[in-house]
Amino acid sequence: MATNSESPVTIRLQLRDLAQLFNSMDPSPFHDRDLDADAEEFIMSWARETPRAVAIDLEIHLSAPPPATKAADVEAAVRHYFANRAAMKQREFRLLLRRGRTSLLVGLLFLASCLLVSELLAKLGHGTISVIVKESLTIGGWVAMWRPLEIYLYDWWPVRDERRVLERLSRMAVRLVVPAETK
Repeated sequence: MATNSESPVTIRLQLRDLAQLFNSMDPSPFHDRDLDADAEEFIMSWARETPRAVAIDLEIHLSAPPPATKAADVEAAVRHYFANRAAMKQREFRLLLRRGRTSLLVGLLFLASCLLVSELLAKLGHGTISVIVKESLTIGGWVAMWRPLEIYLYDWWPVRDERRVLERLSRMAVRLVVPAETK
């Protein structure tokens, strides 16, 4: 990744306490917990709007100081979460391309069969019904190619782009900002 002289973009998240950052229903250990859906969407939406060459920092402003043990692990937990999500997107990307290959093979076989049958019909008969069936088979064969073309032309872009955003977030610096203790 090329270094950029621009300063990192800081995403600021205001929370009452650290527990709001994580999914309260997730029973996993702290390091493996999922982020709260709203917090994740907030972070993702900011990251999507940030130029790719600019680093991202996350600054979490808390109203109440967190337990010291959890405060020390927040950066690792957030990075771990986004790294896992990036790995899931990579698997989704590979599955999409595999589905595209399978769809392409099925589509090409179906198209070849339709074109072969339509040519046989053209040689056997020249009536209106024969022409209608021939054209219907030709159209049906090409329609079967719709899904593989859709996968290879359009569907993979959003999955790849989201994976890239998640990978960037898995490397971001995370900082907790807690209120100063009053005496």
